[in-house]
Amino acid sequence: MRTMPVGVCLLAAGIMSQPRNAVKPKEALNMQQQRNAARFIKSDALPPSPGYSQAVEVRPGRIIYIAGQVSMDRSGKLVGDGDMRTQAQQTFGNLKAALEASGAKFENVVKLNYYVLDVAQLPVVREVRDKFVNTANPPASTAVEVKRLFREGFLIEVEAVAAVPE
Repeated sequence: MRTMPVGVCLLAAGIMSQPRNAVKPKEALNMQQQRNAARFIKSDALPPSPGYSQAVEVRPGRIIYIAGQVSMDRSGKLVGDGDMRTQAQQTFGNLKAALEASGAKFENVVKLNYYVLDVAQLPVVREVRDKFVNTANPPASTAVEVKRLFREGFLIEVEAVAAVPE
């Protein structure tokens, strides 16, 4: 009869000695997956993709769609007339503001769509973009050269899709 209370005491002592927030390895992996709403896919079966990801898997979380942003300041005036670098900086600043207003960050962006008047300017756009995005896991991207944007003077418009973990 004495062995039963001793066994219960040892069991209780073993349970109490573990930290309350101890996480087992499998549970830790599960928690990490829940924190990341996106998995950036890289594959040797795809052609090289310098500066963008070929595919992104979105996991449970909130999806945020940011409308095309252009180089407009808060008063609606064009910023950087004729200057792609200045326009790209303002455009990405506007994207950042829209993401933050939605409870997201650039690290949550999984897709960018670029509309530019001159694709030869993409290296300049990429330099600016790289100051905002995670270059180790850049968003999936599409760049399209267009004849004109919705208003004269704009050289670039960028849309974004973000996946925010729950």
